[in-house]
Amino acid sequence: MNGAAAPPDAEAERRPWWRRPARWGTAALAAALAGAGWYAWQVYSRAGAAPLYVTVPVRRGSVTMSVTANGTLQPTRAVNIGSELSGTVARVLVDINDRVRRGQVLVELDTAKLQDQIVRSRAALAAARAGVAQGEATWAEARSALARLQEVARLSGGQVPSQAELDAGRAALARAEAARLGAAAAVQSAQAALATDNTNLARAAIRSPIDGVVLSRSVDPGNAVAASLQAVTLFTLAEDLRRLRLLVSIDEADVGAVRAGQSASFTVSSYPERAYPASIARVAFGSTSTDNVVTYAAYLDVDNADLSLRPGMTASAAIRVAARAQVLLIPNSALRYAPAGAPAEPEGLVASLMPRAPARAPRRAGVAGAGPAQRTVWVLESGAPRAVAVTLGISDGRQTELAGPALRAGTPVIIDQLARP
Repeated sequence: MNGAAAPPDAEAERRPWWRRPARWGTAALAAALAGAGWYAWQVYSRAGAAPLYVTVPVRRGSVTMSVTANGTLQPTRAVNIGSELSGTVARVLVDINDRVRRGQVLVELDTAKLQDQIVRSRAALAAARAGVAQGEATWAEARSALARLQEVARLSGGQVPSQAELDAGRAALARAEAARLGAAAAVQSAQAALATDNTNLARAAIRSPIDGVVLSRSVDPGNAVAASLQAVTLFTLAEDLRRLRLLVSIDEADVGAVRAGQSASFTVSSYPERAYPASIARVAFGSTSTDNVVTYAAYLDVDNADLSLRPGMTASAAIRVAARAQVLLIPNSALRYAPAGAPAEPEGLVASLMPRAPARAPRRAGVAGAGPAQRTVWVLESGAPRAVAVTLGISDGRQTELAGPALRAGTPVIIDQLARP
């Protein structure tokens, strides 16, 4: 019985602890689990520290660049009606909004004084004509007297009359001739004065020079009208309100892109939801400077067939200076984005015109014909941002054309980044 073998478990218990494999296996498993946990914690920590990127894909579409300007609506032709005569208004025959025809009487002045002046002028003309008749008689008398003196001198062989008498007769004839010519001139002057008085009488009835509409009236019966170097405006007439002209002020930074023939649209406060079409008719070369701001006048032709627009309305116009169809587009927010710590790039012409904050829209994003601009955008590749140099075209203030082949449609461009919660 003493020679029997010990059980395996008892023999394992008698071994030292470093020679027991079960304990080594347990320790190895615990170390592996601890390493795996530490690695997982590190991965989770790095993932939690990485920012979240907000992206928008590059897409194809159309973009239109516009220049905005404000101005007022005006008639294509407006005429201020005044009076060339002084007097008292007797009758006013039209009022505002009345349609008038060319030659129609608008105002009549009191003509009593003008009638009296015509009577005086006619009397002066009659007196001048009587003077002509008297001058003719005097001239004929002087001529006959001189002829008798000359005949006596011929029959007497020059003995009588004396030379002094002959000279006196010739002088009398010359005076009679001058008086006759003066009387004829007085007749012409009296006729001219009478014609002027008749003209003034005709102008006492103030007539419309055009076919149009009465826009304003500033005269009433009984008002005194005083003719002066600066005639008082009695009426303002517009030729045709179905065609209006929009006068806008173009900033000097935009005037290089605006030219005749371009299309535009505008709105007025009375109809804020309605966009009226217009077209550029003329851009002035002369400038206007107000508070050191230089602007240029541009005239737009406006169709007002429904007469919904009125002269004097303030309008806000958008002039389409460039357009592209089916081009690659990126949002302007992608041009403003840069990762934290990235160096700021120098601004060019288009960059200086890009908006700086989403709350404020740019006045314009580029200049048509100014050439492409180089900028940097960030795309998301494998979860990390990568800088890409792009060439920009025109912009409408919200999206910009990509003129180069650096990006393709669908490429995600970063517009913002957020911290993970």
